[in-house]
Amino acid sequence: AGSSSAGAPSSAGGQAGATRRPVACIVLGMAGSGKTTLMQRLNSHLHEAKRPYYLINLDPAVLDTPFGANIDIRDTVNYKEVMKQYSLGPNGGILTSLNLFATKFHEVLGLVEARAEELDFVLLDTPGQIEIFTWSASGAIISESLAASMPTVVVYVVDTPRCSSAVTFMSNMLYACSILYKTKLPLLLVFNKTDVTPHAFAQTWMSDLDAFRDALQEEKSYMGTLATSMALMLEEFYAGLTSVGLSARTGEGVDDFFDAVQRAAAEYDETYGAELAARKKAAAEAEAAEAKAAEAEPEEARAAEAEAEEVTSNRSSITPTLTCVSLRPPSSTSGCRKRTRRSDAPPPPPERATHAARAVSR
Repeated sequence: AGSSSAGAPSSAGGQAGATRRPVACIVLGMAGSGKTTLMQRLNSHLHEAKRPYYLINLDPAVLDTPFGANIDIRDTVNYKEVMKQYSLGPNGGILTSLNLFATKFHEVLGLVEARAEELDFVLLDTPGQIEIFTWSASGAIISESLAASMPTVVVYVVDTPRCSSAVTFMSNMLYACSILYKTKLPLLLVFNKTDVTPHAFAQTWMSDLDAFRDALQEEKSYMGTLATSMALMLEEFYAGLTSVGLSARTGEGVDDFFDAVQRAAAEYDETYGAELAARKKAAAEAEAAEAKAAEAEPEEARAAEAEAEEVTSNRSSITPTLTCVSLRPPSSTSGCRKRTRRSDAPPPPPERATHAARAVSR
């Protein structure tokens, strides 16, 4: 597609000559933060730059989108029917619709991967119910499936005018932190609506704890002490966070946004992608070891059988000599007679003759 301000596409593992893969951007944010408007701006920018991309709408309750989605959840799941069949409210209906759609997300990946070598970006618009990606199973399925197929970046959109309150700003940062540790993917913080309120104050609060503490003191909120403690905890989180300011309405800062996306994609290759490649390698090695063990098993069985036959033949060639020993005590009624040594003494007279002599004497 040639050079463009939208940045160069990512390559597999960051290696030269590797197959080009698109960068997936999951756009998250609170309701009203301007996610859909941002999607419209990104769509317009990429179309003008003649960059190939895919748009996916994951909001089942939206009535109309200002962009033409290549894949739309509304074509698969009827949000109102889900509410009716499962007796759910609006939030429960959105969550259940995403759960149902997630069971077929492998088909969505199949459509994207069919054109992966032609695409530069895959942009996903999501509902304002941010809990889908903080604890719901459907959010984990979608993010992990994308991350296993291509470089994936989580784009967290912040309503900058509302964040002018220090307590609201801290609430948004906690949401961003929970999403980062839930998905373990590179996170890009986008301060939207900078045409209304510049985002310089937010970047100052992220880098200067004293300035944030002063802002809390000015508000005199009962949450001030808690917010200050949480700010101390989030210092490390801020240190590795990439943030940009952008106006979805005017388009100011879009080039900076795409530059930040490319940096986040490089971070994916260094962290999540490297870990994923190591896990795949370990799984392949384990599978190869199992296959090798399965091949060697018949040979070992044959060797064991031959050894058993040899032992049996050796045993059959030995003729044991058995000696019978009678343990019964000698008796006069037994069939065995005691052997006596030969002598010249005459044998005793028979029993019958003895009786006859007795009769004559009488």
